Amino acid sequence: MARLIAMDPQAITRLNRLHGKQLSFRLREWPVTLVLSASAQGILFNQHDEAVDCAIATDLASLRLLRDPSQLTRLIKADALQIDGDIQVAQQYSHFFQQLDPDWQQTLSAYVGDAAAHKIALSLRHIHQYLSDKIADLQQLSAEMAQDELQLTPTAIEMTRFSGAVSELAARVDVMQQQLQAFQEL
Repeated sequence: MARLIAMDPQAITRLNRLHGKQLSFRLREWPVTLVLSASAQGILFNQHDEAVDCAIATDLASLRLLRDPSQLTRLIKADALQIDGDIQVAQQYSHFFQQLDPDWQQTLSAYVGDAAAHKIALSLRHIHQYLSDKIADLQQLSAEMAQDELQLTPTAIEMTRFSGAVSELAARVDVMQQQLQAFQEL
């Protein structure tokens, strides 16, 4: 981990904000507590059951969902995630790892030279962009297929029409309630 952090020139500044803070993870399928401790040299991995700033307990299936902050409430309500302590510590660690941007090209250049490292890095960026575009296209295609071909979800026009019909029905019900109330008062 120290080498990876050293490859990102901005990481040390962000690491200083975590200095002295501990975050523990415990997976229900694995009875070991993994503790991350930030120091000036990097992030250390330990195992202990002592008090930490923030403790997270979850299962493997829910672990990958933790990257999406909008899933936290749902996971907590479903008892798939338990957080004890200062949640800001967990957010700071998450932010640190998300922003970790090692300079792979610089490290690779020590082995293959600057020109080859540049070409490899450029090729990898192009491949990454191509794959990202294809994944976005596939997601769009599957959404369109679910709406148009399989008719699993309504289209935007259908939702607008339905919403308008519900609003119209609600207005009619209000009028009928007023008429009924007026009739009852007679």
